[in-house]
Amino acid sequence: GLVIEGRTLEHVLHDSLQNIFLELTEKCRAVVCCQATPLQKSVLVKLVRSKLKAMTLAVGDGANDVSMIQVADTGVGISGQEGMQAVMASDFAVSQFRHLRKLLLVHGHWCYTRLTNMVLYFFYKNVTYVNLLFWYQFFCGFSGTSMTDYWILILFNLLFTSVPPLIYGVLDKDVSAEILMELPQLYTMSQ
Repeated sequence: GLVIEGRTLEHVLHDSLQNIFLELTEKCRAVVCCQATPLQKSVLVKLVRSKLKAMTLAVGDGANDVSMIQVADTGVGISGQEGMQAVMASDFAVSQFRHLRKLLLVHGHWCYTRLTNMVLYFFYKNVTYVNLLFWYQFFCGFSGTSMTDYWILILFNLLFTSVPPLIYGVLDKDVSAEILMELPQLYTMSQ
């Protein structure tokens, strides 16, 4: 791992040392920046996003973390003794740092699988309807006749666009939370 203090980080974030710093951080399993200013935190996240083309996750628990949380792709705020500013600026909120592991490994995995299956479902639903319209045009000689009334189309989309995602989103858990916590490798497989 690598630990960098705020004063050192200020020198590293200058243009001349950025590439060397990024090469060093890519070789580390963890990089911890301590006593960094809010501006340094947000600049570091921007640097990683732009130069490494990586998806970033920022975790913070106070007002000094707000700019970092807003710059990151995903921000997690931890409600704590420093107030609720980080929670208000974040995408997700947890009450304690110890819940972060479950948020990422369990709910992150479930979110990935649900989203991918829902995208496939919506493609299937739309291809099915368009295919039906295509074959209907052969039947009516490509006259442009409407196959369904507008209320049937609204009902079709209402039923097949709202109900399955709700049921699937609530009930689908491909792997139990206990197994996901024991085997963190499953998270990368869901990506």
